[in-house]
Amino acid sequence: MAALRTLRVGLAYPNGFVVARSRSRQLRFAMDSMHRFYSATATSLPSSSAVVVGAGPGGITVVGNLLEHGAELQTDQQKLVWVDPHFQGGRVNARYREVPSNTKVSLFVQFAHDVSPFKAIVEATPKPNALTTLLELPQDEGCHLSYAADMCVMLTNGLTSHPQVQPHQGKVTSAVFDEQTNIWKVGFDNGGYVSTSKIALCTGSAPISKTVPAIERMHQESLKPVDLDVALAPSILAKTFDPTANTTVAVVGASHSAILVLMNLVQLANSTHPHLRIKWFTRNELRYAEYMDGWILRDNTGLKGQAAEWARQNLDVETFPNSPVSKVITKIWTAGKEEEAYKAELPECTHMVQAVEYDDLSGRFYEKDSPAELERKYIPGLFGAGIAFPERVTDPHGNVEHAVGFWKFMKYVKKVVPNWVKPSI
Repeated sequence: MAALRTLRVGLAYPNGFVVARSRSRQLRFAMDSMHRFYSATATSLPSSSAVVVGAGPGGITVVGNLLEHGAELQTDQQKLVWVDPHFQGGRVNARYREVPSNTKVSLFVQFAHDVSPFKAIVEATPKPNALTTLLELPQDEGCHLSYAADMCVMLTNGLTSHPQVQPHQGKVTSAVFDEQTNIWKVGFDNGGYVSTSKIALCTGSAPISKTVPAIERMHQESLKPVDLDVALAPSILAKTFDPTANTTVAVVGASHSAILVLMNLVQLANSTHPHLRIKWFTRNELRYAEYMDGWILRDNTGLKGQAAEWARQNLDVETFPNSPVSKVITKIWTAGKEEEAYKAELPECTHMVQAVEYDDLSGRFYEKDSPAELERKYIPGLFGAGIAFPERVTDPHGNVEHAVGFWKFMKYVKKVVPNWVKPSI
């Protein structure tokens, strides 16, 4: 079973087990009546102070913060076990290097200095390095995520060499909890096991592949799907289409990702792929982040940076009719008439890109059937962070969002880790 995507966690309850699915950005607990009982047999296993699963930005943040609290976390010099197949900065480095960031460069720099283990790595890494490169960029602007990804790899190299970290390049295949001892037995793909009182899931997230229901009912077999990860990488996207063929790409959505996809497609249509056209299906007006007095309205859901600037210039209701992009983009409103709109417009399309995008206050997990928040029965020693398990935040206007981003992960993890390391949690 592939870790970082689906983790099957056995509980020492006589009546059930737990299934955790990180792709949905939530941990769903399904208790059944199979009457299974698991024993962790922790006394015969090597022990760890904690096991962190995943080495993307979320995992890097958690490892740094757990090391920051090392005196509280360590028992008999146990090491922290960090698990990932690659230790190369996660999907940010593997898939999103060409994507412009929402985050200002100054916050990436602040991220690398916010806990003492990161500071030590920065000071020990020969210059020039990924951080000195970031420091040379305009600090109040965004940048391509390649710069942040290089910083992640630099921090990862330092953390995996830390004397209190034991990296395991591979996957977690099981995690079994003993209710009597509050100890987890964690299994790896090489057949090894370790016992620990704390597991942090930083398993990341991937674009969904399920088709929008209104489109699925049409059975458009001739419509070739283009993975969102591909559409966000201009160098790969250019190889997806025949530059000499008439191509019409359906883009579904109005999120930040959708705008970036439209930008990339328009660039192709205006350069190497003159026969490419786009049908943009959207049910909503564009939403932008707005800088208020000391806070940001729609900080996690509104357009920012390069995507926001391009959208204002080209896609807004007022600017679109006279924008050059209107020559290659056809905007199709679907609000209240989705099925009708797709039925009328999709037959002319050859490809389609879909860009639709746990206890999220404490980073802890609780049983599905637990009662109200104050009476929840939490799963001992099981935590989550990063894009798969982001913090739920409420702005001064009462809008509820999930906070996703390097600096937001850092602020959240710094807030919750002091409680994670308490012996009773």
